[in-house]
Amino acid sequence: MSVVVDDDLWSAVGDPIRRRMLDLLLNDGSGTATSLSEHLPVTRQAVAKHLVVLDRVGLVHATTAGRERLFRVDQAQLARAVAQLADVGATWDARLRRIKRIAETIQRARESTDETGKQ
Repeated sequence: MSVVVDDDLWSAVGDPIRRRMLDLLLNDGSGTATSLSEHLPVTRQAVAKHLVVLDRVGLVHATTAGRERLFRVDQAQLARAVAQLADVGATWDARLRRIKRIAETIQRARESTDETGKQ
């Protein structure tokens, strides 16, 4: 089972500031670099740079609103990211179940050997 992961997408959401920005945009429906910076521990310029990264991977899209750009989360791209994460999680769950079975088999073999050796 091989899961295709968009590394650029996951690099973009790997940053805690960008994840917080996505949360703010989802809660408010939209926002500008200025409005987002009021809720984050970084400058407006830093927020603008983070928005460029999110825009490049398609997680947000901007429209012009006067002198500012208004950003909204792209729901389809976010759903794609969530689906990828679910696939990765399922893949790792399956791997961990196999590792657990192997470890249990080894443990039973050791216990069996210990019991045989004691007799």
